[in-house]
Amino acid sequence: MTQILDGRIVRDKIAQDLRSKILNLKSRPKLVIIQVGNLPESNTYIRQKVLFGEKIGAIVKHKRFDADITQKILINELLTMNNEPSIHGIIVQLPISKHLDADVVIDTISPQKDVDGLTSTNLKKLWENKTSAIIPATTKGVLTLLDYYKIPIPCKKVVVIGRSSLVGKPTALAFLNRDATVTVCHSETKNLKLETKNADILVIAVGKPNLITKDHVSKNQVVIDVGINVLPPQAKLGVQVQPLLGVVPLQAKPETEPPARRLVGDVDFENVSKVVAAITPVPGGIGPMTVASLFQNLLIAYENQVSK
Repeated sequence: MTQILDGRIVRDKIAQDLRSKILNLKSRPKLVIIQVGNLPESNTYIRQKVLFGEKIGAIVKHKRFDADITQKILINELLTMNNEPSIHGIIVQLPISKHLDADVVIDTISPQKDVDGLTSTNLKKLWENKTSAIIPATTKGVLTLLDYYKIPIPCKKVVVIGRSSLVGKPTALAFLNRDATVTVCHSETKNLKLETKNADILVIAVGKPNLITKDHVSKNQVVIDVGINVLPPQAKLGVQVQPLLGVVPLQAKPETEPPARRLVGDVDFENVSKVVAAITPVPGGIGPMTVASLFQNLLIAYENQVSK
């Protein structure tokens, strides 16, 4: 029988652990979420973070700027936050306005407060397998979920579909650091089915509904569906459909479906789940893990800053 890897169960256990630790701290960890514009989907994802933060006793401040904010003003705001001792974590909710350079904006965040693990400093540490690296929240969530369900990683063949800087590449690196043999597939990969069928662990992070069907998988595999696609309620899953939003920012998954829409992953869950050994659902799989991992990173950042 296929095992469903329920991220909500693990998230709740992490929440209990974080709450008990925060209650014993001399002050409360503080996270600031920067939002540019007012996208409804971003509001949904931010709300999930705020709720989780309140649940565990952290302070979460949501700071929204107009969509037409200049890069200079936004960077100055971030620099001010970097220098504020009461702020222990900073994230920029993606996407941001196109006139802004997201890489420059994110790299303005102090690496010590980069709880999303997306600054070049933390990504370099991940590349070098340094223990001081703050691992990107989604990547960390994937590994934590596998560990919770006692799914071994060393010596396993891992196939990651997707090469984004947000998820695909850091996740491949993290598996490599855990002694897996890693293959990264993408839009130019020839014979994708051959690659995916040979995987022990298959991770999909593309943003395309039904990309992975039962023809792509085999028995005894573990399938981790990181994709998040928001579809109209009437869309049928049995055919290829175009998501309304394309690829949703992967460091900020929702845990519930937006009203009048529904969430699906990159995997044909109904049919693939009949073949493989274990699989994550969407929603309820990696989404909740990403939120929990973000606050695990916040606690690490707090301890590193306060202990100095």
